[in-house]
Amino acid sequence: MASRETKKQQTEEKVHKVTAAECAALKKYLARDKAKPSVRFKVSKNGGVPQIEFDHPDKLIGSELLMDALATADGDFLNGIVDQIANASAHGQDIERGLNFMLSVIKGIEPRDQLEAMLAAQMAAVHVATMTFARDLAAVNISAFNKLTRTFAMQMEALKRYRSGAEQKVTLQHVSVAEGGQAIVGNVTQAPRENGQEKAAQEKAAQEKAATPPPTRPDTNVVPMPSMGESKEHDPLAVRRKSNK
Repeated sequence: MASRETKKQQTEEKVHKVTAAECAALKKYLARDKAKPSVRFKVSKNGGVPQIEFDHPDKLIGSELLMDALATADGDFLNGIVDQIANASAHGQDIERGLNFMLSVIKGIEPRDQLEAMLAAQMAAVHVATMTFARDLAAVNISAFNKLTRTFAMQMEALKRYRSGAEQKVTLQHVSVAEGGQAIVGNVTQAPRENGQEKAAQEKAAQEKAATPPPTRPDTNVVPMPSMGESKEHDPLAVRRKSNK
């Protein structure tokens, strides 16, 4: 009787108590898994030749899920990129595991078009090659390993630039203009404000300038007319007549 109670007590002690952090992690996993259904590949051998199929009860739905993950609606693109990632992962012993790993990398990048899907596939292939070199050939060919790591970093930067270039940022600003006012769009440079004395002096000078009449200029084209009271001696025509007599 005592031995049974001891075994029961030991069994109860082995039961793991789930922590709050573990519960939160499980909730996030379940929410993420339900929010975006996924698809995997299943590889079977038919006469020694690997056959790649969708690991889904409905082949049509499986194909549509994979096309959604690769951001494409083109069946030719889907078949082509599946063959390419299958060839890239064929060097391993377990083709199905390698193929699903590369597919998981692509889905994690969440491509938004076919260009991003191709770049994601290249990143997955470069990562697999990098880890293979790290395991087998890093000590022998360190230069190739360094080139692969730099290539992966460049691919990440290229994806970042491509995505940031496709996004257009629009800044909205609210401007209130009173009735009779004007709104200026652009960079406006304001002159420094003047003090009261300088402003009063400028206004006074402007008023004096406006009150002073402009100086008259003699008109050289106007011929002076003789007055009625002048004698004929001063008349050039009369002098000419006297000289002619």
